Amino acid sequence: MFYDHQQIEKKWQKYWEDNQTYKTSNNTDKPKFYVLDMFPYPSGAGLHVGHPLGYIASDIYARYKRHQGFNVLHPVGYDSFGLPAEQYAIQTGQHPAITTEQNITRYEEQLRKIGFSFDWSREVRTSDASYYKWTQWIFIELFHSWYNKDTDKAESISTLIKHFEEQGTEGLNANQNDELNFTSEEWKNASEIDKEDILLNYRLAYRAETTVNWCPALGTVLANDEVKDGKSERGGFPVFQKKMMQWSMRISAYSERLLQGLKTLDWPQPLKDSQEYWIGKSQGAQVKFEIEGHSNEIVEVFTTRPDTIFGATFMVLAPENPLVETITTAEQKIEVDTYIEETSKKTERDRMSDVKNVSGAFTGSYAINPFSGEKMPIYISDYVLMGYGTGAVMAVPAHDERDHRFAKKFNLEIKKVVETEEDVQEKSFDSKDSVCVNSDFLNGLNYSDAKALIISAIEKRGIGHGTTNYRQRDAIFSRQRYWGEPVPIYYKDGMPYTLPTSALPLELPEVEKYLPTEDGDPPLGNSKTFAWDEANQKIVDTNLIDEKTVFPLELSTMPGWAGSSWYFLRYMDPKNDEVFANKELSDYWGQVDLYIGGSEHATGHLLYSRFWNMFLKDKGYINNDEPFQKLINQGMILGMSAFVYRIDGTNKYVSKNLAKDYQVQEIHVDVSLLKGTTDELDTEAFKAWRPDYADAEFILEDEKYITGREVEKMSKSKYNVVNPDDICNEYGADGLRLYEMFLGPLEQSKPWNTQGLSGVYGFLKKFWNLYFNEDQFKVSDEEPTKAEYKVLHTLIKKVVYDIENFSFNTSVSSFMIAVNELQKIKCNKRNILEPLAVIISPYAPHICEELWSLLGHNESVEFEKFPVLNEDYLVEDEIQYPVSVNGKMKFKISLSAQLSAKEVEETVLQDEKMQQILEGKTPTKIIVVPHRIVNIVI
Repeated sequence: MFYDHQQIEKKWQKYWEDNQTYKTSNNTDKPKFYVLDMFPYPSGAGLHVGHPLGYIASDIYARYKRHQGFNVLHPVGYDSFGLPAEQYAIQTGQHPAITTEQNITRYEEQLRKIGFSFDWSREVRTSDASYYKWTQWIFIELFHSWYNKDTDKAESISTLIKHFEEQGTEGLNANQNDELNFTSEEWKNASEIDKEDILLNYRLAYRAETTVNWCPALGTVLANDEVKDGKSERGGFPVFQKKMMQWSMRISAYSERLLQGLKTLDWPQPLKDSQEYWIGKSQGAQVKFEIEGHSNEIVEVFTTRPDTIFGATFMVLAPENPLVETITTAEQKIEVDTYIEETSKKTERDRMSDVKNVSGAFTGSYAINPFSGEKMPIYISDYVLMGYGTGAVMAVPAHDERDHRFAKKFNLEIKKVVETEEDVQEKSFDSKDSVCVNSDFLNGLNYSDAKALIISAIEKRGIGHGTTNYRQRDAIFSRQRYWGEPVPIYYKDGMPYTLPTSALPLELPEVEKYLPTEDGDPPLGNSKTFAWDEANQKIVDTNLIDEKTVFPLELSTMPGWAGSSWYFLRYMDPKNDEVFANKELSDYWGQVDLYIGGSEHATGHLLYSRFWNMFLKDKGYINNDEPFQKLINQGMILGMSAFVYRIDGTNKYVSKNLAKDYQVQEIHVDVSLLKGTTDELDTEAFKAWRPDYADAEFILEDEKYITGREVEKMSKSKYNVVNPDDICNEYGADGLRLYEMFLGPLEQSKPWNTQGLSGVYGFLKKFWNLYFNEDQFKVSDEEPTKAEYKVLHTLIKKVVYDIENFSFNTSVSSFMIAVNELQKIKCNKRNILEPLAVIISPYAPHICEELWSLLGHNESVEFEKFPVLNEDYLVEDEIQYPVSVNGKMKFKISLSAQLSAKEVEETVLQDEKMQQILEGKTPTKIIVVPHRIVNIVI
């Protein structure tokens, strides 16, 4: 019977859908296992063969766990808000919801075609109001919470108000923007507006003036990870630093917990290192420096090396530091303003990574070193960031590389304060193993003693204190876009208030255009029905604003990461309209046991979701501190790009091996324009590809145009993508699944080669044919031989080990070996072929379902118990011992595996061949390595 993969795969995909085979019950009697893929964004391009790699791996694991008797949660959904759909809406006027729906339909069609065991009934979309209602609810919870450092958790803002009423700020240990001091009386006498203003200083979701990455072309603020080399990742538009009133999330309150939590997670070490670096914990001192001629101003710095304070010879402020405007002298103003303008064109990330270029401007003012008493010129420079520490550094050029470069550029004093033979005038010297010099009362002390003594001196003088600092800054939460979650906030007397939860979801209003308003407001400002009637608790026409109880709503939307920070929780209870997830269900499903996705999310999504998860735990809504217990970063599948070579200034194209003789431009060409699986270009197809190539001329070699080939990231822009639909049509979904696993270890990147699929497809046909004899399904009920059982149990042992260690590529090799061996011994025994279908089914589910059905089963193979290893079948009955005499192998002898070393020795000595070799002599030495070899010396 012919293996018709198309008919088989359609049949079983329909069966799974009709029978809801993968629908997960909330049966709390079974042990649970939660397998999740990182939230896909449905782009218009659809999937290419690189996308399903992680999905196939997680699907194999989910299916394996079902075979083991686990209640498996393996859901799917879409991160469906985002810039691409909105940019398309701006260009075409089509509502982003329509584009998004079309893209999701396309994605779902492709995912179903590959045969994933998703529970489609739990599908969520971040852009559905029924979902973002709960994203808004979490925002409201964050707004009404503060971080109590004494209890080390988030608490209701009502407990903070109670503290203010009883003690003011006395005894308060909170995470905050600014240090405030007031009495309980002052709090009680404050106006409502003043009270709300004070509370914003402590809320976990707060509004404050912040320096942001502003992209005028996209009309929105971008996160650091959305900016590359000073340009937007999407579109490549210039990005500038700009101060704006923005919503922020106080993730900094969780820095220490986010750091400590990493120790409990089974994540790749590079990913943990990346988060650790991003959080950037450092211990040191906060020190205040007076400014000459400005008695009311001080420069406060955070330094990890207070022991080097005697070597601080100048100060550097971030260009955004508010002090700059106050202390810059009239003579220096033009130079300083020009420098600030230049810096605004760089992102923080660019400024942190650019260590070669030294630039700055002198403010004209001087700080006084509190220990040496010397005047220190105050500069501004882009290597100092406002968001880290205090936005100011005391520069110790002798012992810091960046400070040293700056001092050399501006001819500033370099003073050695750490003992070294190095010439610090030429190169900085940084060491914690040396002792202090030229440092008054610190002289001769080692690093730790000097640090402790100087911090004590700083505290005694009242000019600072020892402290721990974190590089991580609060996450900006506003986006000046349309296609995102509306922020459930209205403004009364300029102060933000949350909508009542009964008003949720606050739905996206219709707008005539998706661009900012003429006044520069975000696109939501174009809506005619986006105002809050406080008295009647409803959304009303915008033109009613300023009537007694009608107030403006927030016009920014939430960032893309809002909905993806908690989606894994919604899958536990996706249809619940009363709570984001029933506590009983979130207790049962707990953490995601296996999470697979790209490493590019290390300092974005993975940090934000850990933060939101910890917050929800603090508030008692869930029980786990961490969302994702085990995480695997899959590698990329790379494409094989093709290039043509255009002679400069012409429309002539020269074949690859002749291109060296001309001045040429290398141009990507669509790989579908190559002939078959060769490197030869179909020149007629190329001319028809795009209008500008219609009159192309070609310089050929051997009457062929040979393209250049190179392995690169698979992407639409490089024209090297391979559509999984085409592969499924030609080789089947099972072929695609097996091949992607066979390519190499999951975590590594590997090049795609369509030619390699024929080998996997050949294996599937061989596997299929084991169950047939002359086109008739024929499986025998005869008891298998020990050799047949050995093949099966060798495979069970290998595959269980491979799956549990995520070595999926070696499993596929083992399938091929087992099927070849069974084919050689013409095995058609039910007791071998039934378990074989179960073992291979996680990898190739369609063919295995068909064979399982032909074997006479009415239930899906999915819930059949995974075959259990019996080691007895792997015990060798006989061992072939090589017998060496005086170091040379003479013959082999088959002996029972049960014989002891002494018995082996005796049997070998009595063997006829051995007797001939000995010729009556007695061996001087006999070495028997059990089950391996016999060595005889004569």
